[in-house]
Amino acid sequence: MESFVPQASSATAASEVFQLMRDGRARTKAEIAEATSLARSTVSARLDLLLAAGLLVPVGEAASTGGRPPVRYAMNTSSYAVLAVDLGASHATVAVADLAGAVLAEVSVVSDITEGPKVVLDRVVELAKGLLGDLGLTPDSLAGIGVGAPGPVEHSTGRPANPPIMPGWHDFDIPGYLTTAFPVTVLVDNDVNVMALGEHTAHWPETDDLLFVKVATGIGSGIISNRRLVRGALGTAGDLGHVQVSGKGEDVACRCGNLGCLEAVAAGPAIAKQLADLDIGVTTPQDVVAAVERGEVEAVRAVREAGRAIGSVLATCVSLLNPSVVVVGGSLSATGEYLLAGIREVVYQRSLPLATHQLRIVSSSMHGREAVIGAAAMVLEDVLSPRSVDALIERRTRASA
Repeated sequence: MESFVPQASSATAASEVFQLMRDGRARTKAEIAEATSLARSTVSARLDLLLAAGLLVPVGEAASTGGRPPVRYAMNTSSYAVLAVDLGASHATVAVADLAGAVLAEVSVVSDITEGPKVVLDRVVELAKGLLGDLGLTPDSLAGIGVGAPGPVEHSTGRPANPPIMPGWHDFDIPGYLTTAFPVTVLVDNDVNVMALGEHTAHWPETDDLLFVKVATGIGSGIISNRRLVRGALGTAGDLGHVQVSGKGEDVACRCGNLGCLEAVAAGPAIAKQLADLDIGVTTPQDVVAAVERGEVEAVRAVREAGRAIGSVLATCVSLLNPSVVVVGGSLSATGEYLLAGIREVVYQRSLPLATHQLRIVSSSMHGREAVIGAAAMVLEDVLSPRSVDALIERRTRASA
């Protein structure tokens, strides 16, 4: 969608009506007029603009109270689509979602992030075009693209900032590169923030304050406060993997250059390293999960101890942020209650009673799909904003004139 400031006040008023309709509920003109305090003639004019732009559609008639039954209108979720992209260390997932965030098609392939931005993003473009073609859609059907990347990202520019596992990606213009194939809005954020959005959107939409913790090759968190994602001044809010863990592994070197970071003592590779010398077949983080599932006592003990280390950092986060839900995701969350037990043990012991009174600490139930759902939610929030809807209506009005 083009981003220019509309000149017509009618577009602005129409976008306000559209925001009301984003809840998915079908309404008559009278119901819209009552909810917005606009005159029915004004509502009719605004509806005409939204119908012409394809953003609303008639969806049947309401019960008649005498005379002709009134028509109900609802958001046209199929008028446009968005791309949701989840880039991991060893995979790339691309999905097409409608304006309600429902995934219409999805594909995931092996993709090494160290191949560099052009190779990986060309693969994303190829996958996206294939999905659009399968759905009978064209690039003109796209309203925007959301991307989650496995490293620090300056969200305002969409450029990675010294990502440790993404060589060659520093300061690369991801939005600029993707817009050469798809000239639409492109938003990029780090994967944990996107996962937090996905978890909140899919399972906790009524929760005001949520903390999502990813435990995998690294450890990070996404913060939802008052239903909004908190990124911080430069986008590094929630980077708890590099908080030093008191009393645990102060001499263990972390890839960031410091000693005793949470990631260095409790992430997947750290646990695998602890178990590598034992004769239980563990050399990778995936092996750790498998060993726990087999009931290997040493693996269970190591995972629970990692949970305690994570809990020692989260206890401070809980006291500081006071979330009502902490959701644990990432590949190590597949160890289930063993990891959670260690986290809960320390959090409930060290945090203030008032902060933990109604606190829930749970595993994600999204099976790795948090990032796709979150990437779609991130870009939809932008392309369905009053500013973007105004621009679309203005563009359609000028084209018809």
